[in-house]
Amino acid sequence: MTTKSTIAWKRIGTLALALTLAWGLGPAQAQSGVNAAAAASCGNGDHGLSAALKQGSGVEDQHLQFTDIDFLNNTTGRAAGEGFLIGTSNAGCTWQSIYTGQWQFTQIDFPNNVYGFALAQMKDSAKTYLIRTTDGGSHWKRLDTPGMQFKRIEFKNKNEGYGYTYNGAYRTQDGGLSWTKINTPANTRSVAFTTDKQGYAAQVVPGLGYHLLRTTDGGKNWTTSLKVASASWNGADLYASGKQVWAVLYGDSGMSQQSYSLYASGNEGGNWRQVFAQSTAGGGPAPGSSSEGNGKGPADPGSHAGNMSLIGNQTAYLSAGSLAAGKVGVGRSYDAGSTWKNIDLKDPGYSSRISFPSAKTGWLVVTSDNSPAIYQTTDGGNSWAQKMLLPSERD
Repeated sequence: MTTKSTIAWKRIGTLALALTLAWGLGPAQAQSGVNAAAAASCGNGDHGLSAALKQGSGVEDQHLQFTDIDFLNNTTGRAAGEGFLIGTSNAGCTWQSIYTGQWQFTQIDFPNNVYGFALAQMKDSAKTYLIRTTDGGSHWKRLDTPGMQFKRIEFKNKNEGYGYTYNGAYRTQDGGLSWTKINTPANTRSVAFTTDKQGYAAQVVPGLGYHLLRTTDGGKNWTTSLKVASASWNGADLYASGKQVWAVLYGDSGMSQQSYSLYASGNEGGNWRQVFAQSTAGGGPAPGSSSEGNGKGPADPGSHAGNMSLIGNQTAYLSAGSLAAGKVGVGRSYDAGSTWKNIDLKDPGYSSRISFPSAKTGWLVVTSDNSPAIYQTTDGGNSWAQKMLLPSERD
């Protein structure tokens, strides 16, 4: 007897197969149609997509701009922008249009190649919505999140995930249809969970600075593991994977410059080390900085942090961009923050986001008025190859 469950799985399998064929993820013979001309132009220009991305996107009068990137593995991933989503299955040699429409993506998160989630806005609206796709990104459905304005999402699989607001955290077990609030400390400014029990929080303590806390019981109890003195506090971002935890703590900003500090832990928040504290003329002292200074972040001077990508228990990358300098960069550590290296890209831009599916191979989208682009590295960020370039505002 054929059960409803069996039918459902057959439908999912059929959909996955359709996506596999459309994206060229199947056997080598499925890609035999790639001609010599396409191979010769591998990774060059806009791949003939600019006109298609503009048409029917809902933002036809805007300059095409990348906003986020997410890779499942070293070859398969998606890049999002304002009104469009594109994808590749051959490490950026060719790209395909997946979606054009009203959604202006701010973050995308695909736990697998079929199911995906995103935070997105509509044109001329500041409200951010949570949306979901069940066909690889071609179609999206808005999910109701009353009273929850997520600034970041993180899904472990198609059902389980976390949504982080400016001052709290929520958990879903049904693909975002319903959410449970997690208990967090007062004045929390960022939260990150690695399991349903293990989590971390950055708390503002007025007059003192930031406290970094951790929980091992799903938020029932929190203990402080680090106190960071700061005369100003402008929010925080936490990232966690395995045993490593990273905290980006923001001070003031001014003159297109951002003061911020980066802290790392390699033992689940038991001990922390300051990686750098970037004080700036416009933003003043960074949290935890001394009068002698404590190093700079990538894309200095006056850079703004982008996002982090963590792999395993040791490897971490941070993207950044500088509006004042007109450049972007990436910083990295292979030892949970004990050592740190900044690498600037030679190509122009003013903000960036990254996705590293493995320790050495990663992807970066650059926001730029003149040359929005996608880059790939296979050597841990030492060198980058351009894989997509959108037309400039002058073209």
